[in-house]
Amino acid sequence: MELTDEQIYRYSRNILLPEVGGVGQERLLRSRVFCVGAGGLGSPVALYLAAAGVGTIGIADSDQVDISNLQRQVLHFTDDIGRSKAISASEKLERLNPDVNVIVYEEMITKNNIRNIIKNYDIVLDGSDNFPTRYLVNDACYFEKKTLVSGAILRFEGQVSVFKPHAGGPCYRCLYSEIPPAGMIPSCQEAGILGAVAGIIGTIQAVETLKEILQIGQTLIGRLLIFNALTMSVMEVKVKRDPKCPLCGESPRIKDLIDYEQPECEVDLSSILGT
Repeated sequence: MELTDEQIYRYSRNILLPEVGGVGQERLLRSRVFCVGAGGLGSPVALYLAAAGVGTIGIADSDQVDISNLQRQVLHFTDDIGRSKAISASEKLERLNPDVNVIVYEEMITKNNIRNIIKNYDIVLDGSDNFPTRYLVNDACYFEKKTLVSGAILRFEGQVSVFKPHAGGPCYRCLYSEIPPAGMIPSCQEAGILGAVAGIIGTIQAVETLKEILQIGQTLIGRLLIFNALTMSVMEVKVKRDPKCPLCGESPRIKDLIDYEQPECEVDLSSILGT
């Protein structure tokens, strides 16, 4: 493809970067990224990917906009309350950048549809707010050999990593092998989240996605980045591929996708992040 004069001007700050240039911008415009969720993480992720010129963005979210979402889900406005999150998000992205083709999935991601959806994308971004979806997305990406950019948030903390087991890296289950037992995780009403933390973590996910598309820099494969807003500190944890991983290990016992029971809202990651 050849960039138009308008596109050269629109993406000029990208193109000026030696690591991007015109070739990299054309690569972005040809790329296809799937976002699981259009909420606290999905909003900044999708905004920055659309602004950067990622050509096709798929957005899956079966929820409607609630007034309590607006504290952190910046793709949605007050007059969107009651509307489909996926539709609301797509409208904002198309207004931001008409170059971007937004594909909407107003449905819950399940073991019956996810593989058929993500096979058409290059990279999958997990902005889900619950463990069942997080494990389902990880497993589907493993089976479909898709790069997964994963983010999670709670209170004043967040975490980001890139999982690419098809290229020798670990998967999410190498880090946390099994889903936490039902009932041990407090609800989002009990835990809370500082809205700006979602913006920081979602933006880091967007950066990692752009680096993967452009094949530049060192992405978070094999590394877990943990951000603490209260201390304004970042900690990095090395993540190795686990030979005993139930999914990608030497003797895997997970051979197909599993649908776990879905909780009603966001989960508390304190047991994992150590808060």
